[in-house]
Amino acid sequence: MRSCFISLLAGLLLPLQLHAHTLQLNTSLPGVEVTQRGELQLQNQQYRYQNWNSQQLTGKVRVIQHIAGRSHAKELNAPLIEAIKAAKLPHDRYQTTTIINLDDVLFGTGTFVVSSAEKSKAEFPWSSFVLDDSSKVRQAWGLQEESSAIIVLDKEGKVRFVKDGALTQADVSQVMALIASLL
Repeated sequence: MRSCFISLLAGLLLPLQLHAHTLQLNTSLPGVEVTQRGELQLQNQQYRYQNWNSQQLTGKVRVIQHIAGRSHAKELNAPLIEAIKAAKLPHDRYQTTTIINLDDVLFGTGTFVVSSAEKSKAEFPWSSFVLDDSSKVRQAWGLQEESSAIIVLDKEGKVRFVKDGALTQADVSQVMALIASLL
C-alpha cells in the first residue's frame, strides 16, 4: 500500500518537475524589473547598464533565452540560437533577448560571463542582453536553476512557447516555424 502511495505521489509530482515554470501560454509574462546591472548597452565603444523591465517586451516578436551563467546552460539551447542566426530575421520586427542569471555562476567565473556577454553585444548589437545579479527573473518566472529556458513572445508580449531545459530538434523546428508565422 505504501509503495502504491509513493508511486502515485511520484506520478503526480513528475509533471510539476518537468513544467516547474509559472508561465502560461497566451498570457503576458509576470512583471519583473532588474535594477542590479540590468540591460547591457554599448555606446561609443563603452559598456553601461540600464534598468530593465519585462513590460518592455512588446512591439516585436521575441525569443527570450534565460540562462544560468554557466557554459553548460548556454550550450543547452545553442542549436536554436544557431538556427535564429542562420535565419537572418528582420531586426525591425524580431529581437532575441538573452537574460543571464549572474547569481547562478560557478565560483570565480562571473567576470568571464560578463566579458562573454559584452562580446556578444558587440557582435549582435541589435540583440538585448540583460544581466541579473540576484535571480529576480528566474524567481519571478519560476525557472530552473543551472538551466536554460526558451520563451517565444508575440508582438503583444504574449507567451506563445515556453520550455525550461534543452530543446529537442523538433522543438527547434517548432520554434522557428512559430517565429515565421508571428512575423
